Amino acid sequence: MLNFIKNFRADEDGAVTVDWVVLTAAVVAMAIGAYTTIKNNSDNMIGAAGNAIAAEQTNLFN
Repeated sequence: MLNFIKNFRADEDGAVTVDWVVLTAAVVAMAIGAYTTIKNNSDNMIGAAGNAIAAEQTNLFN
């Protein structure tokens, strides 16, 4: 039993797994942040382009 406890304490496989889980969670969080930023900025740009086109059409037909 004492050997099992010593081996369990010296084994670092669990620590490596925790490192990978934390790293993966950080990458996923960064991807979500990048997606949100890109989506918001592209929605704003599309809206501004649509407003500019609508204003130009109004000016042409008046």
